[in-house]
Amino acid sequence: MSKPPIVTCPNCGKEMVWDTSNRFRPFCSERCKLIDLGKWANEEYRVEQREQDPPGSDHQA
Repeated sequence: MSKPPIVTCPNCGKEMVWDTSNRFRPFCSERCKLIDLGKWANEEYRVEQREQDPPGSDHQA
Protein backbone atom coordinates (compact mmCIF):
# COMPACT_ATOMS: atom_id res chain seq x y z
CA MET A 1 0.00 0.00 0.00
CA SER A 2 1.46 3.38 -1.00
CA LYS A 3 1.61 6.37 1.30
CA PRO A 4 -0.58 9.39 0.51
CA PRO A 5 1.39 12.30 -0.98
CA ILE A 6 2.67 15.19 1.12
CA VAL A 7 1.60 18.59 -0.26
CA THR A 8 2.29 22.18 0.72
CA CYS A 9 -0.53 24.58 1.57
CA PRO A 10 -0.55 27.28 -1.16
CA ASN A 11 -1.21 29.96 1.44
CA CYS A 12 1.00 29.30 4.47
CA GLY A 13 3.41 26.68 3.14
CA LYS A 14 2.62 24.11 5.84
CA GLU A 15 3.24 20.53 4.72
CA MET A 16 0.38 18.08 5.15
CA VAL A 17 -0.85 14.73 3.91
CA TRP A 18 -3.19 14.92 0.89
CA ASP A 19 -6.18 13.21 2.46
CA THR A 20 -9.79 13.10 1.31
CA SER A 21 -10.90 13.74 4.90
CA ASN A 22 -9.48 17.29 4.68
CA ARG A 23 -12.40 19.25 3.26
CA PHE A 24 -10.21 22.35 2.78
CA ARG A 25 -7.83 20.73 0.25
CA PRO A 26 -5.49 21.99 -1.14
CA PHE A 27 -5.36 24.31 1.89
CA CYS A 28 -4.44 23.10 5.37
CA SER A 29 -7.35 24.83 7.10
CA GLU A 30 -10.48 26.89 6.65
CA ARG A 31 -8.47 30.00 7.61
CA CYS A 32 -6.02 29.53 4.73
CA LYS A 33 -8.88 28.83 2.33
CA LEU A 34 -10.68 32.05 3.34
CA ILE A 35 -7.50 34.13 3.10
CA ASP A 36 -7.03 32.89 -0.47
CA LEU A 37 -10.68 33.60 -1.33
CA GLY A 38 -10.27 37.13 0.04
CA LYS A 39 -7.26 37.70 -2.22
CA TRP A 40 -9.35 36.72 -5.25
CA ALA A 41 -12.18 39.01 -4.10
CA ASN A 42 -9.74 41.92 -3.68
CA GLU A 43 -8.36 41.24 -7.17
CA GLU A 44 -4.88 40.48 -5.84
CA TYR A 45 -4.84 37.49 -8.19
CA ARG A 46 -5.58 37.72 -11.89
CA VAL A 47 -5.98 35.19 -14.63
CA GLU A 48 -3.84 36.16 -17.59
CA GLN A 49 -5.75 36.74 -20.80
CA ARG A 50 -4.33 37.14 -24.28
CA GLU A 51 -5.04 40.35 -26.15
CA GLN A 52 -7.59 39.95 -28.92
CA ASP A 53 -8.13 41.99 -32.05
CA PRO A 54 -11.11 44.32 -31.78
CA PRO A 55 -14.30 43.05 -33.45
CA GLY A 56 -14.51 43.94 -37.13
CA SER A 57 -10.75 44.15 -37.71
CA ASP A 58 -9.48 42.01 -40.55
CA HIS A 59 -5.94 41.68 -39.24
CA GLN A 60 -4.13 38.76 -40.82
CA ALA A 61 -0.76 37.46 -39.66
